[in-house]
Amino acid sequence: MSAATLKALIIDDEPLAHMVILEYVKDVSFIEIVGQCNLATEAISILQNQEIDLLFLDINMPKIKGLDFLRTLKKPPLVIITSAYQEYALESFELDVCDYLLKPFRFDRFLKAVNKAQEVYQLKNTTIEENIGSGGNESQLFIKADKRLININLTEIYYFESYGNYVKVWLKDRFHLTPRTLSSFVDQVPENDFYKIHKSFLINRKFIDYVEGNFLLMKNGKQLPIGKNHRSDFKQFLK
Repeated sequence: MSAATLKALIIDDEPLAHMVILEYVKDVSFIEIVGQCNLATEAISILQNQEIDLLFLDINMPKIKGLDFLRTLKKPPLVIITSAYQEYALESFELDVCDYLLKPFRFDRFLKAVNKAQEVYQLKNTTIEENIGSGGNESQLFIKADKRLININLTEIYYFESYGNYVKVWLKDRFHLTPRTLSSFVDQVPENDFYKIHKSFLINRKFIDYVEGNFLLMKNGKQLPIGKNHRSDFKQFLK
């Protein structure tokens, strides 16, 4: 698969931040800036009408903060946070962002971040193309693990677990570790069978043993937490 060009959108209320990113992008062949916004609210129509692959997203902005805006997006593009405040880093990575650039950042650090974004984009789209190439069988999932491309039957997957920049794909008593984001699997598995119960877990309802309070037990004996923000919708999912 040839290197992809990522269409990027800058969302930042600081003109200097726009200037820095635009200057850095001149030396990155696979990033194309297709829009610039000073407020997150200005990005809504762009995201609705254009195909955006990557957001350079600031956090502290008027009207709505970057992370709050990100939570409103049902299927967000890849995101690189650009912020002067490092205390939001953990919260950002819980939302599956690709990287967190602390202002002011140098070109080498910027390059590392966009390289990571391109790698995630390539992996996600390679998997989709390979599934289509195999006949588009919705019961199968191809993942990259241990330098191999592994074909897994969706009906055998107990749950997905976020693990840093990787995801553990759990079967009954073993897992495969793949360089993907949890959100990329959310978009790929059947929504009637799988549900994201926590920022770190996407489960197959078929293998739920029982639900008790804020936890559930899978049929392989693993106890998983149900996130506070997911409990109400999860109850509806089980009906």
